[in-house]
Amino acid sequence: MIKLRACRVCKRVTEEQKCHGDTVLEWKGYIYILNPEKSIIAKKAGINQVGEYAIKVR
Repeated sequence: MIKLRACRVCKRVTEEQKCHGDTVLEWKGYIYILNPEKSIIAKKAGINQVGEYAIKVR
């Protein structure tokens, strides 16, 4: 089973140990941004790249 991790800095969900900062296993919620230019959720969350993101990272 693959354990997904979330970056503490950018909240991107990944399998890697590092992203823009350390990654952690403790995160909640999951969103996938397809078009950050038109997404209201992406703008409110400060996301400007397509990808998978955690809603809350501990």
